[in-house]
Amino acid sequence: MTTILWFKRDLRVHDHPALELAARDEQVVPLYIVEPDYWALPDTSDRQLAFLQECLADLQNALRGLGSDLVIRVGDAVEVFWDLYQTVKFDRLVSHEETGNAWTFDRDKRVAAWVRGQSIGWIELPQSGVVRRLQDRDGWARHRNAYTARTPVQAPKALPPCDLPSDPIPTLCTPESCSGRQPGGRNHALSLLGGFLNKRGQTYRRAMSSPFEGATACSRLSPHLAFGTLTIREVVQTTATRQREVKGGPRDGWAGSLTSFQSRLAWRDHFMQKLEDEPELEQRCLHRAYEGMRPLEPDHSRLSAWENGETGLPFLDACLRSLRATGWLNFRMRAMLVSVASYHLWLDWRSTGPHLARMFTDYEPGIHWSQMQMQSGTTGINTPRIYNPIKQGTDQDPTGAFTRMWLPELAEVPDAHLQTPWRWDRAGRVLGKTYPDPIVDVAEAARSARDRIFSMRRSVDHLETQRVIHKHASRKDSAGHFVNDRAARKPRRAKPDDAQLKLDL
Repeated sequence: MTTILWFKRDLRVHDHPALELAARDEQVVPLYIVEPDYWALPDTSDRQLAFLQECLADLQNALRGLGSDLVIRVGDAVEVFWDLYQTVKFDRLVSHEETGNAWTFDRDKRVAAWVRGQSIGWIELPQSGVVRRLQDRDGWARHRNAYTARTPVQAPKALPPCDLPSDPIPTLCTPESCSGRQPGGRNHALSLLGGFLNKRGQTYRRAMSSPFEGATACSRLSPHLAFGTLTIREVVQTTATRQREVKGGPRDGWAGSLTSFQSRLAWRDHFMQKLEDEPELEQRCLHRAYEGMRPLEPDHSRLSAWENGETGLPFLDACLRSLRATGWLNFRMRAMLVSVASYHLWLDWRSTGPHLARMFTDYEPGIHWSQMQMQSGTTGINTPRIYNPIKQGTDQDPTGAFTRMWLPELAEVPDAHLQTPWRWDRAGRVLGKTYPDPIVDVAEAARSARDRIFSMRRSVDHLETQRVIHKHASRKDSAGHFVNDRAARKPRRAKPDDAQLKLDL
């Protein structure tokens, strides 16, 4: 039997159930399809493509070490399969399940129709705690925990040789500067994991909210989980091993930090499950009553100022510029970017979401779109949290070092007025010249948004709210742990930071 092993967001050979299954066959063609139409989408970018290419190079080396090779083809997936079918009369297609964006979902439906037409079997295997065709959240945590507890699948000792030619990868995205982007590939992922669990992660719980300290104290594994150079199961089990090592040791921060990290790994699958269960949430409000709350046609001057870090709100602008240059931002700052855009600037999440998706090297559709809606207040089941960017700057960047790094035009503004330069008695030397005046009054915009959002919450259809709870809400006990009892169907209100778990880890 000849099998096509279709790599997608699973760019590794270790803990790869699809590879383990395909390796049993007489002939295996490891395939990755670079799809130009995908890379032309508004939520994809050059930084993600560059990371992907580094991951593919690592994967190719790993497969060559097993006696095979990675076949890279460029084009529409169905057309690529047609072409391969003329050369290699394959009998089976094997891949992992993918919780991608609407485009990949539609592509998979086209591929499914094609393989049926050729009487080719397509086997898709799970690679995370996300469950296909889930009816509701009862019992989900038990399934997820059982999955992550299973022994990881070892890479095969060898694969049949594969000598099919590959296509060169053309320039598909507008080239951009992202000098601080993380490098891709499993070797980098393993280095990050080891460094986090043995050194950097000690201050994770305390430092994760700081834009400076978080860049080091966070694991930085999010792009590797998004592209699949590591599996969630590997990370959960390796972390659990480290937890056993520090148990009973000195109160030095390790135990609490590792517990928090495990919690965020569980939340990762939780949020991805939302998109798996309701793919439409990428395009419409999860709670349907919130459609039309904000104008679909954005105020383009506000949107442009926000995208370019020119809102006149220093800490917000510093975070936006840092994100553009590095492809990463910690969880609290990501939440603040969406909150200010959604409430103070009153921009719809469908206007701001694509920009952030492009900026994040670790863009994971299941988490991204679920979080865009949570932070903008359109789920109907999460308490709206309106971040004050001035307070966040004061709290998270108390020395001003982060803000000054990304806003050199504020060099002469004294520390006391760094987050509110308009209050400086010499503001005219800077504002409107080298740095813009604030585009909104923070306090007034927050009051207006709060009135609007809570007025909406009081008038919504509660049957629709119950639908969202039944289908998407976590089942947790009073301590915040996932549970599986049907009696817990109506969850507790999330703690404020429960809503901020962007894919930053």
